[in-house]
Amino acid sequence: MKTDIEIAQAATLKPIVEIAERLGLTFDDLELYGKYKAKIDYQTIEKVKQNKDGKLILVTAINPTPAGEGKSTVTIGLADGLNQIGKKAMIALREPSLGPVMGVKGGAAGGGYAQVLPMEEINLHFTGDMHAITTANNALSAFIDNHIHQGNELNIDSRRVIWKRAVDLNDRALREVVVGLGGPVQGVPRQDGFDITVASEIMAILCLATDLQDLKTRLANIVIGYTYQRKAVTVADLKVEGALTLLLKDALKPNLVQTIEGTPAFVHGGPFANIAHGCNSVLATQTALKLADYVVTEAGFGADLGAEKFLDIKVPHLSKAPDAIVVVATIRALKMHGGLDKTALTEENVDAVIKGFANLKQHIQNMQQYQIPVVVAINEFVTDTQKEFETLEKLCQEMDVNIARASVWADGGKGGRALAQVLVDTIDMQPSNYQRLYQDEQSIEEKCLAIVQKIYHGKQVTFSKKALNQLATFKKEGWDKLPVCMAKTQYSFSDDPSKLGAPQDFEIHIREFVPKLGAGFIVALTGDVMTMPGLPKKPAALNMDVDEKGNAIGLF
Repeated sequence: MKTDIEIAQAATLKPIVEIAERLGLTFDDLELYGKYKAKIDYQTIEKVKQNKDGKLILVTAINPTPAGEGKSTVTIGLADGLNQIGKKAMIALREPSLGPVMGVKGGAAGGGYAQVLPMEEINLHFTGDMHAITTANNALSAFIDNHIHQGNELNIDSRRVIWKRAVDLNDRALREVVVGLGGPVQGVPRQDGFDITVASEIMAILCLATDLQDLKTRLANIVIGYTYQRKAVTVADLKVEGALTLLLKDALKPNLVQTIEGTPAFVHGGPFANIAHGCNSVLATQTALKLADYVVTEAGFGADLGAEKFLDIKVPHLSKAPDAIVVVATIRALKMHGGLDKTALTEENVDAVIKGFANLKQHIQNMQQYQIPVVVAINEFVTDTQKEFETLEKLCQEMDVNIARASVWADGGKGGRALAQVLVDTIDMQPSNYQRLYQDEQSIEEKCLAIVQKIYHGKQVTFSKKALNQLATFKKEGWDKLPVCMAKTQYSFSDDPSKLGAPQDFEIHIREFVPKLGAGFIVALTGDVMTMPGLPKKPAALNMDVDEKGNAIGLF
């Protein structure tokens, strides 16, 4: 059996100009990054705004397990399947983060015969967007430290600088650091730390900005810390929003690539959904809607994280809400939610599927709260049995929800045709009537409680003393009308990653809030979730190499 990278390297890529032509774009609409990658220029984005919006399909999933769900793979295979049944479809995906790529296998470029290409480049440096975000982030840190060193005109309290540096690698040793050591010429010593780039506010800003001017405004609104008088200090106070925008001006443009089958795909922006808002860029999604009749996009991790944030944070910035939501599951993963160990997944176990369905059921119900039609996609494995699938099918039918199998890993678009047809029929038969979970005028406490009770199905929210003090400050500053971005483990509805299935009557503990005014939301840190992950005992990097011809080896 070929590996993902072997399948990708055996594929024949079409020139990206040819892919663009499928969308009605020409050579002059593109900024080429070699033969197979391109960015869409601002003039073209403005030109297509007059086009009618296509249908938007949001792909999400159950809570992830070590058994795998294949959300990105299904997203890609579904778009290929839509094209195979005669629909003009394209994809809007997130970019992979280099840290997890080097650490643990992630499926951000898909897998098997449902991949976006060139896979190796997408998983490594791609068009440099991640590096631009990292550079802009650290440039701001440099400007802050230089300002303090050069007389500190703004009276910044170095003990209350909340802005962190960033790097696009998992590195636990950087969570807490001290900068400015070595005497007066080296700056002013202060405690600092690093976030992974995909958890940074600048990543969120890039993904939510609608144009260059909006990008600059959002960057200007970033709160970097507080004065000795506890007054908030912003990038606008430092007067460096122009310089930061300059560093990001090319990174803001969506990246155009292709699937193995030649379906056009925007791969742009990549925040983690467990510690950030987890969606690809507004600009990419919005532009895709103007270029295709069906746009398939995804949100990170399970529907309790990525989909909730897509619907409550991103959709208000889009011209439309999703026309349908696809919840991806595997029978293997449902068995794990039903209590089986990962070593026991190959044997038929209908009872475990029934027990594990509790997790899928809750995700379905959660998405239905937004008044959007839901379809379940079962990402097939060879170990799945007919009886297990029929059981799952019956359980979905009892909820009046359509279900379809997808064998896109093995069969590409052909394996996604059934799911594509079910989706088209669902969209045609069931109108979407999007309802947001909460309203802006509600307090932060009320928004947190709404998410915990309506999405996680917990009992209540508890706040640390620090969090309560922050809430008082936010209310005084007028920041309490912003949406809430929950930073929570992806493995459970609760903030305890060991509680699988559908736990009930638990409390969510919020230890700290982080105001991200540039992004336009307040991050709530729950449990022990971290914004700088560490590498595992045996990182994926141990398997990676390059041959004498420059071909990647061991990258998935």
